[in-house]
Amino acid sequence: MIDTIIFDFGDVFINLDFDATQKALHELGIKEWNSELDKLNKSYEVGKIDELEFIKGVQKHTNGAELVTIREAWNALLLDFPLYRLEFLQMISSKYRLFLLSNTDSTHIDKFEHKVGQSFARDFYSCFEKVYFSFEIGQRKPDENTYKYIIGNHNLVPKKTLFVDDNLAYIP
Repeated sequence: MIDTIIFDFGDVFINLDFDATQKALHELGIKEWNSELDKLNKSYEVGKIDELEFIKGVQKHTNGAELVTIREAWNALLLDFPLYRLEFLQMISSKYRLFLLSNTDSTHIDKFEHKVGQSFARDFYSCFEKVYFSFEIGQRKPDENTYKYIIGNHNLVPKKTLFVDDNLAYIP
């Protein structure tokens, strides 16, 4: 019997539009996402570099875009967070141990919290026993050690733990 649920964040709770960020970056001069940008993003997602270093790294691939414009383009993917999803979490939070595990960066989390407001964000986070963002824990899905980290920190039983993610490649 399942007693624990680990949820992803993007496209599970908050709706995302990756094409919006791709389009916004394209308008800034980035014709395609390349391996250098991918490496930069992954370094940012695990907290190896800070926001300024990340945005300046992206800036090198643009037509001289302003840093704030790059930040806005990067956050273009963040859409709405339907209230019924928060209400669902609140409903099940007394029945299961809940955790949040997301590959994300501080730029996206800052934007999310600003967009939905501190009260909504606080209500959301309070549904979870613990929230894990990749940029804070220094590791990301689908690295097996990321899952082991959470399981070990909370003495979870894998056979009694459900992991909910929008990306099949991240399901252990």
